[in-house]
Amino acid sequence: MTIKEIAKNVVNSLSPKATMDDIIHALYVHAKFQHGEQEIKQKKGISHEDAKKRLCKTVSRSTNKKGSIFAGRNPLLSSPS
Repeated sequence: MTIKEIAKNVVNSLSPKATMDDIIHALYVHAKFQHGEQEIKQKKGISHEDAKKRLCKTVSRSTNKKGSIFAGRNPLLSSPS
């Protein structure tokens, strides 16, 4: 499938009321997912555990302020209920 055909499929999957911003965003997201899938196939990705650790560090830095919605705990490290 050509890039143009892929783009048409992405655009055609959107609502008829989609705005130009919606179209651009959908194409961008699709391209990012495609790139990510290629990296995983080439063994360039990171493990789920490493991704979780990175995300936890980012969340911790942005939520370690007084009045944090996490109230001193990180929900990404908590076991699901």
